[in-house]
Amino acid sequence: MQGVVEKIFVTAQGGAMMQTVEQVEAVVDGGLLGDRYQMRVGYYSGVDECEVTLIEGEALDDILRETGIQVAQGEHRRNIVTRGIRLHDLAGKRFTIGEATLEYDRPRPPCHYVETITEPGMTRALAGGRGGICVRVVKAGLIRAGDPIQVL
Repeated sequence: MQGVVEKIFVTAQGGAMMQTVEQVEAVVDGGLLGDRYQMRVGYYSGVDECEVTLIEGEALDDILRETGIQVAQGEHRRNIVTRGIRLHDLAGKRFTIGEATLEYDRPRPPCHYVETITEPGMTRALAGGRGGICVRVVKAGLIRAGDPIQVL
């Protein structure tokens, strides 16, 4: 099972617009360097946070086609958009992306908060298993757009 990183998004503040980056450092017990959850300033910091979130590019394609809801510029609030891999199949597994090793944590269902800072219907659009997953960083390293995702 192998996929690829399509896009990477981070933001330094909870509620702020996600920014596209070409590469980012994954930090053990922290997440992505400079992201709101790595800095512990995200909306869910200390409550229900994920170190790193992934979402399938195919799910975003479906959302845009079915609903017209904009999800191409990080409106989904996930860090890494993947292509060619079923994220829920990573349950119980470790995998590499670029130099980093990550471990599946749990599904990341959408919340109402995402809709309050994006557009009406976003929560519903991300429901049904399309909200992505949470992962933990177990080995630090650089992650780049275009990196392969390889299950260990």
